[in-house]
Amino acid sequence: MIETKPTFVSVLKDALGSRIDPSAANFIEMMAEDFVMEFPYARPGMQPKIEGRKAVVAYLMTVAGSVSVDTVDNVVVHETADPEVVIVEFEAHGRALKVDEPYDQRYISVIRARGGRMIHYKDYWNPIQGLKAQIGSAAVEAFMLGGAA
Repeated sequence: MIETKPTFVSVLKDALGSRIDPSAANFIEMMAEDFVMEFPYARPGMQPKIEGRKAVVAYLMTVAGSVSVDTVDNVVVHETADPEVVIVEFEAHGRALKVDEPYDQRYISVIRARGGRMIHYKDYWNPIQGLKAQIGSAAVEAFMLGGAA
């Protein structure tokens, strides 16, 4: 028996359920034209809010080569009192491609969907793990601990 591992898209589709058009095959197809993506823990130099599907796709293309996610696990879906909103907790594991190190990140995503598409995605993640993926663990740890890399 072959074990299939959940992907980011399958996790979202399961979490959003009937809120999302079942024909949406990928993250981009799940977005409404006026989709908004926010990164509340964006580090300096990152855009904290991107508006419009085209702008979000353009942004995602600039960061696509930074991290390769191989597995998604420890998924917890929280329904809310608002029928358009779901909160999804999950972990992503893979490689930080720029520095060739493991990438392990925890996320909490607050997602609003309407009319079969996501209209708002607020992405909470650990900025330290994101920085490690960009410049390497040794440099980040040396800075945080007050030493030289």
